[in-house]
Amino acid sequence: MASLVQNRYGKGRVRVMRVHKDDARYEVREASIHAMVEGDFARAYTEADNSTSLCTDTVKNVVNIVAREEPTAELEVFALAIARRLLDHYGPVSKAAVTAHETRWTRLTVDGAPHPHTFTLDANGKPFASVTLDADGPKIVSGVSGFTFLKATQSGWAGYIKEPYTTLQETDDRIAATAMESSWTWRAEPSDYAAANRTILDTMLTVFATTYSHSVQDSLFRMGSAALEAVPEIADISLACPNKHYIPVNLSPFGMTNPNAVFVATDEPHGQIECTIAR
Repeated sequence: MASLVQNRYGKGRVRVMRVHKDDARYEVREASIHAMVEGDFARAYTEADNSTSLCTDTVKNVVNIVAREEPTAELEVFALAIARRLLDHYGPVSKAAVTAHETRWTRLTVDGAPHPHTFTLDANGKPFASVTLDADGPKIVSGVSGFTFLKATQSGWAGYIKEPYTTLQETDDRIAATAMESSWTWRAEPSDYAAANRTILDTMLTVFATTYSHSVQDSLFRMGSAALEAVPEIADISLACPNKHYIPVNLSPFGMTNPNAVFVATDEPHGQIECTIAR
């Protein structure tokens, strides 16, 4: 005769972004939460009786509610608050185990000063170079792969086609985030490739950070155009940027507002925006 000797369940990969605004300065904290509970749940396994079981969707909701209540809590404090909420509010739960993996965002520096709402991913991007050589001479391309950055505000999407299949609502305030693939072709050799590459990337990030984005398309064209102006040795620049969506969580069922403070992070599906800008 078989017997159930151990059980637990919960919700994994609850990706949540907390955004906190203090005057004009924003703080962003992204984490992936793995929250598990143990307790009086055996009958769900052995008797097909769910009467003592907590929905895993409720566990996800608890993560988002605590995110709204604890916008600035450090990762350890945030995880503890989630575990305490699960243990204290649900009678059948006798143990809660919460693991939180942080996605670290570093504040961008623009003109020597920390920017209030633009961030780059820690340990960011992979530079690359490609050379093709034939009788006509070399073609040299440089670039960066997977360079990830975001702004917590100053981005919108509005004025687009509305038709029967359109469900997305217009907004003038959203998170804009991407993991950029970008390459540029050299028409002349710079005095210092590394310094020129840094100038290209810094120039594009400064445009992204300091100007309002009407769309990813709008930002990419202006970023690429500024790079061409800043480094005359490049002939063109190509940018491919997924629109990494952070979707505001609906907290109204819990009697809470969400003034762009709690977001769910999604990788799939994503918008894919691409362009090439030449002289």
